[in-house]
Amino acid sequence: MNRASSASAPPPSAPPSDPDADGDDESLLQAAPAPGGGRQLPPPVPPAERPRPWVQLKYFTFQPAIFPRLMGEASPDARPGDLVNVYDKGGQPLGIGVYNPRAKMVLRVVAHGADAQLGEAYFETALRRAVALRRETFKLDETTDAYRLVNSDGDGLSGLIVDRYADTLLCEVTSFGIARRLPGWLPLLHELAGTKFARVHVDHDLGSLEGIKPSWFNETNAAAPARVKIREHGIRYEVDFAEGHKTGFFCDQRENRRLLAKFTRGARVLDLCCYSAGFSLNAKLTGGAEDVTAVDLDEAALAQAKRNANLNQARIKFVHTDAFAYARQMAQNGEKWDVVVLDPPKLIFTREAAGNAEGRRKYEDLNQLALALVKPGGVFVTCSCSGLLSLEDFEEHVIKGAHRLNRRLQFFERTGPGADHPVYSNCLESRYLKLLWARVW
Repeated sequence: MNRASSASAPPPSAPPSDPDADGDDESLLQAAPAPGGGRQLPPPVPPAERPRPWVQLKYFTFQPAIFPRLMGEASPDARPGDLVNVYDKGGQPLGIGVYNPRAKMVLRVVAHGADAQLGEAYFETALRRAVALRRETFKLDETTDAYRLVNSDGDGLSGLIVDRYADTLLCEVTSFGIARRLPGWLPLLHELAGTKFARVHVDHDLGSLEGIKPSWFNETNAAAPARVKIREHGIRYEVDFAEGHKTGFFCDQRENRRLLAKFTRGARVLDLCCYSAGFSLNAKLTGGAEDVTAVDLDEAALAQAKRNANLNQARIKFVHTDAFAYARQMAQNGEKWDVVVLDPPKLIFTREAAGNAEGRRKYEDLNQLALALVKPGGVFVTCSCSGLLSLEDFEEHVIKGAHRLNRRLQFFERTGPGADHPVYSNCLESRYLKLLWARVW
């Protein structure tokens, strides 16, 4: 069962707070500066004196995602894909953003303050900054050649996700303005990352809304390999771009896979929704688990998982079936494991009440089924990649599942994605991956 996205996540650069879909969102609308409070603001810049192209907002907000209801005026020469100067409700300079009046998200503010003075040069600065963070600050090349190079809003490049897999970059584009500029950025990215090839993925629905044509990247994609082999903490994986969901391999779970190995020495381990067997391989090879069972409904993912096991000469029992059905059957059989990992696909896709509630029920039910398979004192690791489910709500659903079984959870860790998935303070809703670690009694 593969994760349906953001890596795995909400659509990149499409934060869930959409006022057009859900009415007023107070988190988006910040109060105007109080008269006489704080610093003295200069007089507003009249439209005739503003550098073109420009747009002005109807509300005061520091959010990067601007939907139609928040938009005010735009200069007549502002065209789809333009980098525009952004002015707040009071006519003060706010930043710069990528404009597309045809899209659901009409403006993506990419920079505020000093960075906004750079104009188009901002993008090169942002790309260099993003790559340096991974390679120079985090030194990820020492442990892996698969990691996120650019994390959309988290790197000030709304609408662009770039994952590095050995010598190939996989780019996911959800912004028309970014898509038009990407071919010119690829040589710089290859120079900075030491890569040779690129594949560009355009989601059909999001691409249609933005006006992006996947055919723009046919030549680039044709030159890239269909499969590559990568390494992560000493374990080898094959990434199949044709078969793999979205980016083919979930870089966001890298540190969590490593952490799991601390609890699996000599253990019997169950990996529910195993996808390409990342948790399973770490449990077996790094953690020294005695026995590992990996379950997934996705036939292609399971085939990939088996290839990864063969690459590492790891003996893992693979089961092709639905996680719900498997867990129920194992509970009836009285089976128990020392460690159970549950990493299901995205289960919440909408804020609409009925659909949202259905996804929450699935999380609760699946966690209850998985918890029933954990030995007393065993370790339970449960994951959610649904951006529309907060960590606190996720924890509440997991707790309900445990208490229905008359069992208690001794939480000892909460984790998320690795450091290569940064989040800016004005876009916290782009956090999606959350993990709870507990002993079960």
